[in-house]
Amino acid sequence: MMIVIAGMIGIGKSSMAKVLGDHFGTDVFYESVDDNKILPLFYTASDEEIQAKRYPFLLQLWFLDTRFKAIKQALVNDNNVLDRSIYEDWYFAKCNMELGRISELEMEVYENLLSNMMEELKELPKKSPDVLIYLKGSFETILDRINKRGRGYELDESLVDYYRFLWEGYDNWVFNSYNASDILVIDMDKTDIVANEADRLRVVAQVEAKLKEIRG
Repeated sequence: MMIVIAGMIGIGKSSMAKVLGDHFGTDVFYESVDDNKILPLFYTASDEEIQAKRYPFLLQLWFLDTRFKAIKQALVNDNNVLDRSIYEDWYFAKCNMELGRISELEMEVYENLLSNMMEELKELPKKSPDVLIYLKGSFETILDRINKRGRGYELDESLVDYYRFLWEGYDNWVFNSYNASDILVIDMDKTDIVANEADRLRVVAQVEAKLKEIRG
């Protein structure tokens, strides 16, 4: 069994990964955040610094590298939960290109590297996840949870437009671009797995039912 969790910044992917990892007794591969030297620079840099230092491109390469390592290990071991995955990484790169923060040439380099990595995955015993769990929420829920998480570099008012741009295109990526596995949508406007045990149990039951359906 392999589960990947997708969704907006701050929506609760890490908490969901922990709940499912604990329930199924699996390893959990968390997003590389605490040891990421580029992430705070990405969030706090001025437009001029972004153009000079190319932080968005460097950040996407950082995440691509760490997610490739994680998914290779997960596909070999075949009993894992991933907090965001290499499949989702492309969406962030595309959005940053559309915002002019990644150049078309940088995007070409990124996509060529991603393509090579995906070819490597085809050689592994397991080819893709069993299910992608999409944590979907309103923009108000996203901002509320980002604020509650309290990472200083994520809280600047200037980032709200960036978050909104990401949020507005997420459904399209999930339902029209992602094709590696089945999808299970969890409504995070009505779900609090951290504070509400009933919500945790309900979500676990939904995931178990989806996995049973996939296995036939």
